[in-house]
Amino acid sequence: MDRSENLVLKDPEPRIHPTAELKACRLGRYASIGERVVLREVSVGDFSYFERHAEAIYTSIGKFCSIAADSRINALEHPIERLTQHKVSYRPNEYFRWLGVDAAFRERRQAKAVTIGHDVWIGHGAVVMPGITIGNGAVIGANAVVTQDVPSYTIVAGVPAKPLRPRFAPDTAARIEALAWWDWPVAKLARAVPDIQVMPIEAFLDRWENDAG
Repeated sequence: MDRSENLVLKDPEPRIHPTAELKACRLGRYASIGERVVLREVSVGDFSYFERHAEAIYTSIGKFCSIAADSRINALEHPIERLTQHKVSYRPNEYFRWLGVDAAFRERRQAKAVTIGHDVWIGHGAVVMPGITIGNGAVIGANAVVTQDVPSYTIVAGVPAKPLRPRFAPDTAARIEALAWWDWPVAKLARAVPDIQVMPIEAFLDRWENDAG
């Protein structure tokens, strides 16, 4: 971190609530993991946060994502084609001393990873099914069940989730993508925040597309 970042950014270490459970996870700067969140093999980008009681497994999450309470990312899949869909068939080790985890089923789950872009908002109680990709800037409504990929800057809701409307006109969304503000140095981001708060999006883009700092 350079000196200019030290002047504007508080402690960048990830914040993890003591009741959260994480296994084989990678957390970016300023990531925040809330109360009783459960994460397994999840990467979380800079500034992204999970609110209480959320869960995720086998997921890559971009920067500046907002994951609301009680949401579930990459919801558990059961082997419904087998005699039993119960976990006794893929985690028999929980019941029998001489039988191990079904490695093939675990690999099947890992192969259906979820990918979430930058600046994505996942609403309260939303469920993202295995193998889904959610583009930058998308919004997932509360209690939605996402069964298909979500394009960038699209608002979806419902069960199953369907597009409601775009967040921005296509040309504006393209300009935001090109700006890639989520990769800015934190000192530049700190300078931009007051403009983010008050400027219409087009005016903000006009101002900051030409800022080299």
